[in-house]
Amino acid sequence: MIVSDSDKLKVTQQEHTVVITIDNPPANTWDRDSLQALETLVAKCNEARDVYALVVTGEGDRFFSAGADLNLFAAGDKEVAEQLSGHFGRAFEALSAFRGVSIAAINGFAMGGGLECALACDIRIAESQSKLALPEATVGLLPCGGGTQNLAWLVGEGWAKRMILCGERLDASTAERIGLVEEVVETGQALGQAMALAASVAGQSPPAVASCKSLIQEARRGSIESAYAIEREAFVELFDTEDQQEGTNAFLQKRSPRWING
Repeated sequence: MIVSDSDKLKVTQQEHTVVITIDNPPANTWDRDSLQALETLVAKCNEARDVYALVVTGEGDRFFSAGADLNLFAAGDKEVAEQLSGHFGRAFEALSAFRGVSIAAINGFAMGGGLECALACDIRIAESQSKLALPEATVGLLPCGGGTQNLAWLVGEGWAKRMILCGERLDASTAERIGLVEEVVETGQALGQAMALAASVAGQSPPAVASCKSLIQEARRGSIESAYAIEREAFVELFDTEDQQEGTNAFLQKRSPRWING
């Protein structure tokens, strides 16, 4: 059973899906304690062979997460800034590198580090009342949890600049239109929809999912030409797994596959 090292992150598991709920009222902000706990939780999920998907959401009906607690930066302590930026980076990079599928169920305001957490996930589902922004520059800061890179990759340079340089806050429908979120649902439905999508991951071969995800993200790191060769190599490597034979034979035998994640 996977447990959290922090009471600011609640953890439950439903079949092959682990749900992480950010629970740090009043705005579900991030701090060193919760960021370290998230990094550790992702590592535990990577090690648990029965975990295929992660869903991240916020406690309550108003905030997914408002980002960092700005009280931590009020004194202008550079050492504190260096330490906390490192925690943000490691936690969200770990989330991005999770071997399975990660889904953000955005149930309200996703601001600053809250939106960066959602950006680190593979898929984002937002409730209709949600507001999304990276407003760090309005308080003399900048997104340090991957926001400048992940947002630009996801929605393009123009919209990234509007949100980061102009401080533009988006509603859910605009976020869906520009590709910042994949789906908008009614209030109170994000978690349920995320869980349904996560459940569908169980129908896929876990090693194949992990390999496909790594290949999709490879485009961020190199040229598409070099990724073609890596893709072919990864395809052949799947033949070292039992799930490859199980999946192929199950299809030929007209039955559901029985994945062992190996």
